[in-house]
Amino acid sequence: MTATYLPTLKQLQYFVALKDNGHFGRAAEACFVTQSTLSAGIRELETLIGVVLVERTRRVVRFTPLGDRMADKARRVLREAEELSDMARAAGQPLSGEMRMSVIPTIAPFMLPRILPRLRRDYPDLKLFLREEPSGPACEGLQNGRTDCVLLALPYACGEMTVAPLFDDRLFVAFQAGEDGTTPPTIAAADIDETQLLLLEDGHCLKDHALAACNRPEVRAEATMMGTSLHTIVQMVDNGLGITILPEMALKAGILDHTSVSARPLDAASASRRIALVWRRASPREKDFRLLADVLAEAV
Repeated sequence: MTATYLPTLKQLQYFVALKDNGHFGRAAEACFVTQSTLSAGIRELETLIGVVLVERTRRVVRFTPLGDRMADKARRVLREAEELSDMARAAGQPLSGEMRMSVIPTIAPFMLPRILPRLRRDYPDLKLFLREEPSGPACEGLQNGRTDCVLLALPYACGEMTVAPLFDDRLFVAFQAGEDGTTPPTIAAADIDETQLLLLEDGHCLKDHALAACNRPEVRAEATMMGTSLHTIVQMVDNGLGITILPEMALKAGILDHTSVSARPLDAASASRRIALVWRRASPREKDFRLLADVLAEAV
């Protein structure tokens, strides 16, 4: 009987990491190994199956057509293997073991400091690995199995996922306070000067939420989208370069402290975003995710 040699999960992990990163160095960092270890693992995989999967040049890593197809299949195999471990964890203590959660940048710095101490206190056996990234890459990572769950803001199309809404986060208009100190209690969307509006650049869902709340085509056309973080935009507003729209959680976290910036609620039909935890449907850890969602909602 001829022996059958199968790829190892480690080889498949290296292979998928190279596909995701397109670079041996970055793939090695993602796998927490040296570049030579990752490269050797992929060569062993190619030798095992007798086919070249990756064309290597000094500048470009190019996958062969078969390599592309195998990467997709390897991703599914890794996800199935991870779910075997998830099933075992689900049968044990609640919220224990490793969990990988992506959090979008307009939530992470404002919400995590409030929830992480409680998780450490109440669930000391939970090893929560956090990744801060925009909604698009976060949802892609969730679909591919790189992430177990995502903390994000809705509305956002994240695919066929289970959604646990946590709370609504109101939107505020932030501006440099005038010398007379008088400000209206609310600011109507119709009163916003679109030529002065500063928003996050493409890829951040808060930009889309702000534009949807204003519901004015000229705002989308004229607003300046250049900020890479809310803290940067607040500094621009503080220096008289314009106005912006901020979520309430950022205000409660003190983002305007030590600035001359004021904020008032945005008066609009949809002047809020919904914070939610999402995960893959039929996940064996659904009870854990629902418990985590309850903890997040209560902590906030």
